[in-house]
Amino acid sequence: MRELRWASEEGDGFEHLAFEAHEDGFTVESVLVGQRYGKPYGLHYTVHCDAQWHTRHAWLKIVGGPELELHGDGAGHWHDGQGLALSAIEGCIDIDIAATPYTNTLPIRRLRLAEGERQPISVAYISTPDLQVTRAEQAYSCLELHRVYRYEGIFRNFTADLSVDEDGLVIDYPTLFRRLPLVR
Repeated sequence: MRELRWASEEGDGFEHLAFEAHEDGFTVESVLVGQRYGKPYGLHYTVHCDAQWHTRHAWLKIVGGPELELHGDGAGHWHDGQGLALSAIEGCIDIDIAATPYTNTLPIRRLRLAEGERQPISVAYISTPDLQVTRAEQAYSCLELHRVYRYEGIFRNFTADLSVDEDGLVIDYPTLFRRLPLVR
């Protein structure tokens, strides 16, 4: 298991994440505190992916606020914690939690892009702190294999070049997040 920390470059946010790889996939558990649109919040979440990096389960809980549970079949079919189908995100394989750089790892690893390759995708975008789920159009490009990827938030006309480590976990997300060293 690896533990990582990121600081928000937009304010006073901070995240602590535990990442674990196992034979049948990948699991993270994380807690973060942040501020969005002038509203402070705390978020606890878990994400489970299969061995091909398809998101299979996500659970998010705002401290003192809403909770969200998503189940995916790995082929783009989703339902909530009560078993209701979520047609608005039909066809999305990845999730994007607005408050964390971790969910950029999901398409970076799943797409397995060759250097110079670009792939547009639709994701299940989860806003914070309200935990609303909507479909969002994005694209990823491999600028330097296993090291630098370009994220394009087509839905909001935003682009950033992300440096990643050997596991595809973000090291630097210019203007939004930077990895902190773990103090031992």
